[in-house]
Amino acid sequence: MSNKSYNEESIRVLKGLEPVRQRPGMYTRTESPLHIVQEVIDNAADEALAGFSKQIQVTMHPDGSVTVEDDGRGIPVGLHPEEGAPVAELVFTRLHAGGKFDKKGGGAYAFSGGLHGVGVSVTNALSRRLELVIWRDGAAHRMLFADGDVVEPIAEVPELARRKSGTRVRVWPDNKFFDSPTIPVAELTHLLRSKAVLMAGVKVSLTIEKTGDTQVWQYQSGLAGYLSEALAGVELRVPLFEGEQFAEADSDTFADGEGAQWVVGWADEGSVFRESYVNLIPTPAGGTHESGLREGLFAAVKSFADMHGLLPKGVKLLPEDVFARTSFVLSAKVLDPQFQGQIKERLNSRDAVRLVGGFVKSALELWLNSHVEYGKRLAELAIRVAQARAKSAQKVEKRKSSGVAVLPGKLTDCESSDVGRTEVFLVEGDSAGGSAKMGRDKQFQAILPLRGKVLNAWEVDRDRLFANNEIHDISVAIGVDPHGPGDSPDLSGLRYGRICILSDADVDGSHIQVLLLTLFYKHFPRLVELGHVHVARPPLFRVDVPAQGKRPARKIYCLDAGELEALQDKLRKEGVREGAWSISRFKGLGEMSPEQLWETTMNPDTRRMLPVGYGDMDALATTRMFDMLMGKGESAQRRTWLEEKGNLADVDV
Repeated sequence: MSNKSYNEESIRVLKGLEPVRQRPGMYTRTESPLHIVQEVIDNAADEALAGFSKQIQVTMHPDGSVTVEDDGRGIPVGLHPEEGAPVAELVFTRLHAGGKFDKKGGGAYAFSGGLHGVGVSVTNALSRRLELVIWRDGAAHRMLFADGDVVEPIAEVPELARRKSGTRVRVWPDNKFFDSPTIPVAELTHLLRSKAVLMAGVKVSLTIEKTGDTQVWQYQSGLAGYLSEALAGVELRVPLFEGEQFAEADSDTFADGEGAQWVVGWADEGSVFRESYVNLIPTPAGGTHESGLREGLFAAVKSFADMHGLLPKGVKLLPEDVFARTSFVLSAKVLDPQFQGQIKERLNSRDAVRLVGGFVKSALELWLNSHVEYGKRLAELAIRVAQARAKSAQKVEKRKSSGVAVLPGKLTDCESSDVGRTEVFLVEGDSAGGSAKMGRDKQFQAILPLRGKVLNAWEVDRDRLFANNEIHDISVAIGVDPHGPGDSPDLSGLRYGRICILSDADVDGSHIQVLLLTLFYKHFPRLVELGHVHVARPPLFRVDVPAQGKRPARKIYCLDAGELEALQDKLRKEGVREGAWSISRFKGLGEMSPEQLWETTMNPDTRRMLPVGYGDMDALATTRMFDMLMGKGESAQRRTWLEEKGNLADVDV
């Protein structure tokens, strides 16, 4: 028995900013300090977005520090009524403190860049020194932090007082937390220029003291000029399509002020330029607002093509046919944005698909029907892309078709044969398979239900694999034969770009996942190496939140108990009455309606899919681990391992 005990003393509670300093990669990008400086810039931009600031000045000093100054309202300097500490101190030293949680009555910030509750507290945690100066109500206050702690409490500084309001933050990043101490000037310049583009009339400047250079950006009319600049020299098929729309106070579906600004251009050739933002925060990984733009553009172009009878026989338009040659700048305003991860690179808010998609569709339909010639040119471009796609798929099909085994009868196949799009879901059980079949997008999603537990294939010889019906069906359905780690299998017959394991979010479901992952690691390793294998993550809980004021009732899904707890905390902070929401736990996939399964687990825009890779272990260590866990004669080793590592397991009992 291991002497490593697990008792009350084993639990360590990280306080204040300790979690950030221990695991900085969970809260920020650690390649350089750019992102922690961006958090300060985002706060200044939120003041401008709220209409209180007209100028943001950023200065890079020779000692590696950076100053960000705005002429907004200035952070409140008094004591917090409940916490009894200065508000400015809470903002910089508490992970879940800020002016953006208060949404009641509009709050201090009706729209802001996300609500993960971290922001400048992470900046402070990862800086060896941070100096804060606040101008407010005719006085100046100063505060100093070191290594995340207050070293000089907030105090009035008469010599700094002048007739102004605003905030100045000077940050000295702590280089030990970053791969490189240097902030990439090109990326910072791009970030600041895009802020100016998105906030018409606000002046944004960058000064580099070492060289004496200062750049100033101020755009009176932003997005169209920015995209025209980016597409200089590219011949556009139709003039830029520009628009904006925001929900009114009497909207039943969206909050007052939610909506988007956009400018879109189409060109026959050349590289495309795409940038999106949510409440001025750049979202380089896209997200649901970009999905909404894509859906809206597609729906409008398809509707125009159908109305004018432009589609040739046999041509079926898909969203990517319209989107393939599209360049855009999109700026969405979402009341309570949900991002993937702390660094806010991808928007996950599901409502944003309908929000942006609905506004863009109606605006583009109006534009196309007012300019019929433009509509015809756009439809021609989309049809040409669709024909090229269909031709390419036919070539692949001919190459694959000879000698292919008869597909399993229980496989519900998809219509497309473009491996870049297609995916097959290996679903546990027939009842879940039925929901998946009804809820899927039959254009590119196939379903293969599995009956019962799959064979543990770890010690099964390759030539005996096909004696098992389930493994035989999986191999034939995906179009790849079993192979070993050193082999070079023929992947020309691969029928699906993604192979998705979809099982219940419980112990049995995890067991099926492990058996399938064992099969792919042992007998289809090339598919794992190339990133074709994924694990779908269905939610365990559904929370029904009643309507609040103008905000309609919501259904929110949580993967696990941790997410459920975090969501309930968030609802309390939003002012939802305790107990007003109801929580349902899904016993299995079969309990979900097709619509729920599509929305939470199968829709590429809103699902959470885990790609399967080898992690940090090398091939030998991974194989040894599988031997110990899955080998028939390894029960003694498994027992020892469980005694040592069992404390790390999440057990669902």
